[in-house]
Parts: sequence; structure tokens; C-alpha cells
Amino acid sequence: MNTDTTAPDGAILDAFEIRVLAVLAEKEAVTPDNYPLSLNALTNGCNQLSSRDPVMSMSEETVYDVLQRLMQRKLVNGITQAGSRVAKYEHRMRIKWSLEQDKLAVLTILMLRGLQTAGEIRTRSGRVHEFGSLAEVESALQFLIDKYPPIVAKLAVAPGAKEPRYGHLLAGDEALARQETASGYAGAVSAPAQGSRVAQLEQEVQQLRQDFDGLLAQFESFRKQFE
Repeated sequence: MNTDTTAPDGAILDAFEIRVLAVLAEKEAVTPDNYPLSLNALTNGCNQLSSRDPVMSMSEETVYDVLQRLMQRKLVNGITQAGSRVAKYEHRMRIKWSLEQDKLAVLTILMLRGLQTAGEIRTRSGRVHEFGSLAEVESALQFLIDKYPPIVAKLAVAPGAKEPRYGHLLAGDEALARQETASGYAGAVSAPAQGSRVAQLEQEVQQLRQDFDGLLAQFESFRKQFE
């Protein structure tokens, strides 16, 4: 792994900033009708139990503070839509770092789920971008590696593993090295499900909350037409 790299704009993002940006990019593709996201919907997405590594517990106040930092760095836009009192937020990674959707999808999955092989990225990115082949994933990864400064690094093949893993560099080289050390052989072994029934129920509750927020926003917009 190259150890002379920095984040794309020369600054380091913390774990909360990475999670907020990744969730915005994910939901833009997965739930376009509810995008940009409200603070509540974004918080729920950050704390989602599925498709997240690590799972986080962020308060709305924390997410709001993170959004303010990201807006200062031009990585997020705050939007107040006509007829709505609820502010919405959208990411600007595509513009800021000149990324087409396939490259953005690869980066988003790495930001949400940690170190992964190209095959894992392809399997997990279907809702964000449908890759036709593994070669397309590898091409997108190489683009992100070749950027200056690079956004992604290719790690050495771990002992006992058959494929190299990849990780993003948005948190800097040292953070990636710590993640690689902590993960050990995780790239070659699937983690067992834990508390699957409880996790499923909690995920369903979070999804219902997001759906309710979307319906409430639509109702408020409809009601204002008659005020």
C-alpha cells in the first residue's frame, strides 16, 4: 500500500463525516424520491443496522454538526425547498471529486462497509450501481487508485486469502492501516449473523420511520397548497 497519500482535497475526514457522506450517496441512488434527505432520515440511515460496518449510533445533534462541517468544505449542500420548513441535504462528492456513478458507487460501498475485495464490492453495490462484470469494478477501483491524490488503496493479499482487498483513503493512510490490522483475516471469512431476529426487527422499525417521514413531508407539502 502506498503510504504517501492524503484525502482527495488534502484534508482528512473523520468516521462520522464519512458515514454521513456515504449515506447521502447511497440514498440518492436507492430512494431517489426521498432525496435530498431530511436530518431525521439521514440520521436513521447513519444508524442503520444492515449494510454498515461498523454499526453506529449517532444523534441528530451529532449529524447536524457533521453536516455543518461538510458544508464548509463544499462536500454537502443544504437545501430549503419551497413550501417546506424542513431543510434537506445532498452530497457533492460527484462534483467535488469528478466521479461518475460507477466510481461513486465503489467509493460509497467502501465507505459504508470497510475493506472489501472487488467481488464483494460487486455483490454489494447492486442497489447503487449495477456492474456488468468484475472487470468493470476493477476498472472503477483503478480509476480511484490512479487519481491524484488517490482516493482508494489496494492492499496486499492477506495470508490465507486469495484476493486483495481495497479500502478508501478519506480518513488517511494511518486510519486505513489500523483498519487493515484490526480486520485480520476478515476479508477471507464471512462474519456470522448476530441477534438476527432482533436486528431484523430494528431494521424494519427504522425503515418504517423513514417511510413515515417521507409520507409526512408529502402531506405537509400537500396541506400547504390549501393554506
